[in-house]
Amino acid sequence: MNKTPHNFVRAHFFRRLAAIIYDLLVAVAIGMCAAIVITVFFTLLYENGVLDKNGIEHVSDVLQESKLFQFSLQFWVSAWVMGFFLWFWRNGGQTIGMRAWRLRMFSTNDKPFGYGRALLRLIFSLGGLGTLLVLIDWKSKLALQDRVSHTEILVLSKEENHHAAWKDLQD
Repeated sequence: MNKTPHNFVRAHFFRRLAAIIYDLLVAVAIGMCAAIVITVFFTLLYENGVLDKNGIEHVSDVLQESKLFQFSLQFWVSAWVMGFFLWFWRNGGQTIGMRAWRLRMFSTNDKPFGYGRALLRLIFSLGGLGTLLVLIDWKSKLALQDRVSHTEILVLSKEENHHAAWKDLQD
């Protein structure tokens, strides 16, 4: 039996919030792993003399003082966290939290959902605050990021939440 996205209901606020909390935990873990990698990388650069410690003995003190490291750390961690959301939205329409709560993103227009629209969605989610619009506009249940990126978040059945069933779903 082929189901189209219109056979599913739009996700309400509390189900979306649960998925956001779940994804936040994953994003923090990704950020921590990314921070470890870049910290080890810069430590090796400073300890092996590739970068100058400016007379400071301990590399931990150098890292705290280094504007280059601070900027690189923020950029690197942000890129990995953003990449997590962009990749999962673009390749399957679900993040890990959305999968756990049986939510999936579908396009509301005929245009392909590429990384540009995914980035637009990420920016206008405002760190999750865009989802508050679902509480105000309870009839349509569309968040700010849904409206801007021309998408909707639908609740899947247990059977349709498996990757094998996605070939039957229309984007």
